[in-house]
Amino acid sequence: MISFNLKCENEHEFEGWFKDSASFEKQQELGLLECSVCGSNNVKKALSAPNISTSRSQEKSQIEFFTKARNAMVKMRKDIESNCENVGDKFAEEARKIHYGETEERGIYGNASADEVKELVEEGVEVAAVPWVDDKTN
Repeated sequence: MISFNLKCENEHEFEGWFKDSASFEKQQELGLLECSVCGSNNVKKALSAPNISTSRSQEKSQIEFFTKARNAMVKMRKDIESNCENVGDKFAEEARKIHYGETEERGIYGNASADEVKELVEEGVEVAAVPWVDDKTN
């Protein structure tokens, strides 16, 4: 995993985690990146200081950071599962129905391909990719 400092067109700065640099570039190209403050999809890499580990205390600090980040992602998953409906592979279809008023408005989650997500975004349907972290320790 790699972390990038990101900035939207409105100068909001936030952090993003990606498998590698190519994953960032692909998501950026597809318009899948979204500012966590204003929702803008015009997101670019921001300047960031290099992370040079020089001691065990820095290593311990990094482990603590990753543990806290993982725990936050597990909590987010549990909150989504508790408050939203899992529509599985019908996510794109259900999101459209909600967007166009064809069914009741509700929180949903599920699976969608990159192409489906791109089409939803182009239609103005609000979607977000969420890291789905298992709560089991590996």
